[in-house]
Amino acid sequence: MAVKITGIDPGSIAQKKRIAPGDTLLTVNGREIRDVLDYRFYLNDGKLRLELLTAGGRRRRVTIRKEETADIGLQFATYLMDQQRSCRNNCVFCFIDQLPAGLRESLYFKDDDARLSFLFGNYITLTNLTDAEADRIIEMHISPVNVSVHTMDPALRVKMMKNRFAGEALRFLHRFADAGIAMNTQLVLCPGINDGPALAQSLDAQFALYPAVQSVAAVPVGLTDHRDGLPALEPFTPETAAAVIDLIDEKNAAFRAQHGETIAYAADEFYLKAGRPMPGMDYYNDFPQLENGVGMWTLMRTEFDEALAACGAHVPERAVTCVTGAAAYPLISALADAAMEKFPQLTVRTVRAENRPFGSKITVSGLLCGADIAAALEGLPLGEGVIIPPNCLKSDEEIFLDDMTVPELEARLGVPVIKQKNGSGEALLQAMIGGA
Repeated sequence: MAVKITGIDPGSIAQKKRIAPGDTLLTVNGREIRDVLDYRFYLNDGKLRLELLTAGGRRRRVTIRKEETADIGLQFATYLMDQQRSCRNNCVFCFIDQLPAGLRESLYFKDDDARLSFLFGNYITLTNLTDAEADRIIEMHISPVNVSVHTMDPALRVKMMKNRFAGEALRFLHRFADAGIAMNTQLVLCPGINDGPALAQSLDAQFALYPAVQSVAAVPVGLTDHRDGLPALEPFTPETAAAVIDLIDEKNAAFRAQHGETIAYAADEFYLKAGRPMPGMDYYNDFPQLENGVGMWTLMRTEFDEALAACGAHVPERAVTCVTGAAAYPLISALADAAMEKFPQLTVRTVRAENRPFGSKITVSGLLCGADIAAALEGLPLGEGVIIPPNCLKSDEEIFLDDMTVPELEARLGVPVIKQKNGSGEALLQAMIGGA
């Protein structure tokens, strides 16, 4: 499969070799380039032989010598150099099926693409994967692969994902494990379906694939107010959430006795729902499932406390407002109190924003819309600016889920929106005190 070149980076190796937009890349070192994985893998060589078809229809060969990891400056129509692959499942718990109308258009696309797992850490179900693609992952030793397992019971997996191949696809876990491909897995738990004995069986089966399976995250099903026509599912209660934690702790204890480490984790939401204290830093090792909401609370608290203890700078008199979701509100409030205790000249008002488009059961800050934030702050004294959760914006653009932009929110609030550098506790403290 040939890939058309749409642009050339100025000053790049490709420009110096007079490769031009409109040329087609046929092979690198004799290897056909099908997509971004092939391109990145074969581009790592220090000596490249590119075969091109020019826009005029002439075949051309170009030899390039470079540092092994250096880019050569080719641009393509899409990042993947191919079409993004959509999900073939119809999971009973699918969050995208529960989205309200009026959000960013891209949010309604269900991706299930192994290449995005490698490039961006997305989770895949394996039902889109072919044996040839698995062979390529093994040949290139693409690692880690992030997998949405949900259950290790093949029949239950078929039932939950409404895909007759869902159970059979679990064989790829064993293929990858045998080949030494590292995997992070997740289990979206639905009360009465894949928790309890089904969760115990899933943990045992994945523990058996250690060390290839290097971490397992159990996350609670997310339920919005838009489930008309969808299977009936219940949210976790304090009792059922506590049962999940207890079962994972029991399985971890047996695993630690044999292997000396912990690899299964319950998401922070389970501890909040159960009213249990969060585990300490040592429990989470190197936080392999942070993007799944595993250990975020503990890490932010620790980072904030350490940064606050080390902060000896003069902090001018300052008043700001910090807005967050219902789940993180107790933590952010406590951190703001700690900052104000150390710096009496600092005033931080913490405001909880309710999620109106998704419903009250969705409490995470990352799903807050711009309109949610504006509604929560209406009529309040906001001080010098409003600190927003960094994860409620698109990763590469200052835009919320409802297409409201940061400048539009600022216009509605009448004060600047203060964006954290990242999601760390240190960055939150810097936003509160003004970067001192």
